[in-house]
Amino acid sequence: MHSVGLQMQLNAEGRVVQLSGPLRHLLVQPPPGAQAPHLLDFLLPHSNLVIEGSPADWQGQTLDLDFYSLNGPPLHLRGWVQPLADVWLLQMLDIGDLLLERRQSRNREQCQLLAMQIAGQLRLCSLTRLPEMLAEQLQNLAQRFQIPCIALALFDEQEQGWQIHQHYAASDTPQLWQNGQRLGTGLDSLSGSAPQHLNLREHPRLQGTFGNTDGFAVPYQDAQGVVAWLLCGYFTAPQRAPDVTERDWLQITAALACPLLERLREHRHHLQLERLESLQSLLGTGWWEVFGDLGDIQLAPSLASTLNLEATRLPLQNWLAQIHPADREELRIRLQDLQDASTPLLLCVRLHRADDTLAPVWYRLQGQALGVGKSRRVVGFMLDISDIKNQEQNAAAAHARLNNLIASSPAVIYLQRYVEGALQPVFFSDSLMPLLGWTLADCAPGTLVARVHPDDRLQYFERTRQLLRKGSVRARYRLRDSRGGYHWLLDEARLLRDDLGLPVEAVGLWLDVTDATLATEQVRQSEERYRILVEDSPAMICRYLPDLTLTFGNRPLATYLELAPEQLPGVNLGSWMSGEQRDAFIRRLNHLSPEFPVSSAEINLQLPGREHAWWVWSDRGVFDEQGRLLEVQAVGRDNTEVRRSQQQLTQSAKMATLGEMATGLAHEINQPLNVMRMAVVNVLKRLNNGDAQVDYLIDKLTRIDTQVQRAARVVDHLRVFGRRSEIEQQPFNPTLAIEGTLSLLSEDMHDKGVDLRISECGFEVQVRGHVDQLEQVLINLMVNARDALLDKREANPGFKPWISLYTERDTHSVRLWVEDNGGGIDPRLLERIFEPFFTTKAVGVGTGLGLSVSYGIVENMGGKLSVRNSAEGARFCIELPIVVPD
Repeated sequence: MHSVGLQMQLNAEGRVVQLSGPLRHLLVQPPPGAQAPHLLDFLLPHSNLVIEGSPADWQGQTLDLDFYSLNGPPLHLRGWVQPLADVWLLQMLDIGDLLLERRQSRNREQCQLLAMQIAGQLRLCSLTRLPEMLAEQLQNLAQRFQIPCIALALFDEQEQGWQIHQHYAASDTPQLWQNGQRLGTGLDSLSGSAPQHLNLREHPRLQGTFGNTDGFAVPYQDAQGVVAWLLCGYFTAPQRAPDVTERDWLQITAALACPLLERLREHRHHLQLERLESLQSLLGTGWWEVFGDLGDIQLAPSLASTLNLEATRLPLQNWLAQIHPADREELRIRLQDLQDASTPLLLCVRLHRADDTLAPVWYRLQGQALGVGKSRRVVGFMLDISDIKNQEQNAAAAHARLNNLIASSPAVIYLQRYVEGALQPVFFSDSLMPLLGWTLADCAPGTLVARVHPDDRLQYFERTRQLLRKGSVRARYRLRDSRGGYHWLLDEARLLRDDLGLPVEAVGLWLDVTDATLATEQVRQSEERYRILVEDSPAMICRYLPDLTLTFGNRPLATYLELAPEQLPGVNLGSWMSGEQRDAFIRRLNHLSPEFPVSSAEINLQLPGREHAWWVWSDRGVFDEQGRLLEVQAVGRDNTEVRRSQQQLTQSAKMATLGEMATGLAHEINQPLNVMRMAVVNVLKRLNNGDAQVDYLIDKLTRIDTQVQRAARVVDHLRVFGRRSEIEQQPFNPTLAIEGTLSLLSEDMHDKGVDLRISECGFEVQVRGHVDQLEQVLINLMVNARDALLDKREANPGFKPWISLYTERDTHSVRLWVEDNGGGIDPRLLERIFEPFFTTKAVGVGTGLGLSVSYGIVENMGGKLSVRNSAEGARFCIELPIVVPD
């Protein structure tokens, strides 16, 4: 026995002399002292009553003692005392397992009894008192096991989550839950079907259920899985109820959840039956079931009452006799197919009524076969659809009439259904195809918006918002048809709402207003163009009578004339012109006719505060039925800056021409000076020799005077040629320009070896312009010809250059020809020869402005400057209109 349990040798006083056995290492040793420790020093206080007296008094007794343990829980030992020599031997064995099993068995019995009491009370109480009884049972459990917060959570099939059905919390404990509180799906994270002590770090999803406290959860599982949880908050079962096993917790939870769920399911089933009965009565419907091989049929009581049948079970033939003969045979065949091949039955039939004048009674029959073999059943239901059928027939008739009305309408009638905040097209009348070439499939919400003109999409979206906000809308926008063209549509729509005021659908129509819209737009554009042209145009626009009296003028004209627009009517436009300009202006107006009502010209005016102004002016005559000029509509623009630029350019070109002729002009003046110097030298010699005769002196002085006059003519011509041209053009004889040109260039041409071939003109004609400008044109042509001839002679020393200048005329114009033998101009350059800054000379030699300026001068005189190649060189022609004397 020394190898098991605990052995203590005691003296007569009960003091421990010696310890042995394996259990001695688990004892808590008393503090060391002078004497041996007493047995009481090893025992828990309640064991003192067992060992009163001395060891001799304990002999023959069974001793159950609890010792202090190093592990924490006490050691439960059982033993006896026997004498051993001069000491007493206390032999002890461990009975802790026996005591634990006894305690657990007792707790198990108590839990079973508790579960039976809970289940019995929940099953026996009334349905109305069931929540109160469940709360009492939760309170009893909380008080029995000292649980601060306890609740029963059931699975909500509709919400697919857990919900607190009932709970209890102690008065001094914060409430974790409320009745009806939704817990979501956090409990689904618990695995297994055993009670669990919850560590929120392992189950973070349960923090919303248990907060930040510890908890204990016990599931209840049936055929549908885990359908209930017993939740214990602020509770750790292993420490607070160590003797209650997992099986006991499951049993207690089942005692709560099982009868509760049975009662709740029974109640829901009872409610469903009541609803079904009420629904069958209200709809005039009911179930039916066929027994055997189409022998009998069982009807729901409500259905049998509706059909005026005395019994709920009757032969099938009697039931078929209630059906109209037109539908009876088909129903019988369909029932046979359902019985034989399990073909689902869906059929609408009429009841047989003796009076055919009454409205037919329609029923919808639907049935199916359930199960197989002997358990096979044929069941279905009958539903009274008379109102629906009659409404369908009335609606079909009304729909047919409406279709005829819609089909004959020129407008497109449409229907848009309100779905999730948007209007989706569900119907268009047949006139949609002829108008736009679309079908309903082409008008999906995204497709329809894509067919709206890009400039009108914001307006289309605003139309939809206004329709939903105000209930009606009227808008215009463009839609693209199937051929790619756009139609203007007038869209009028109205929103229909249900009883709650929520949008249901929109009904509207599209009316093609393309022609009217385009006509309106053209009028608007015309008015806008007129306003822009007249009011906002920078051009001068006015109307005046044939005598030049203004009847209207826009702001730019008033600004030029330094008047207000309202001051213009009554002012004569000719008051700013010279007499010659005014007469020419009126003559031009007199040439207007209904066949040629338009005329253009450049006019010169003396405006207030300005030296001169040039306007490019265009007149359009308005005539009556007899062709008389009533009024003139005119448009003009200021051409002053361009004119001045042309004058400056002409003057610059003239100065450049003088610069190029400087050498020849110097020779032209130097030659008379040399002649005069020689004459003076000869006269001085005669005077010095004393041989001065009067006739000789007169001859020399006459010669000197001749040369002075010659030089004076050259200088005077240079002064006339170099000054600016007159503002207004004057008639002159083109021969004067030829003579001036030769006076400046003849000597230079002769000195440089260029032969001038001049044909004398013997006619007297006049052209309108500036004689110095025509002279400038001739100088430019002859200088260009001279330079080209000299370049060619430099390459070919034997070359004999010549320039020919001759004239010709007809009844309308005079032509001046300048021709040379320099080989002509490259044909590829003929088209560009009159372009500004275009030159065929070397870089730095010419400006490229001579021919361009010459072209402008001739054109401004009403003529034309042209060029072509002849057999030996270039041939320029200046053609000018002849001025007819007044």
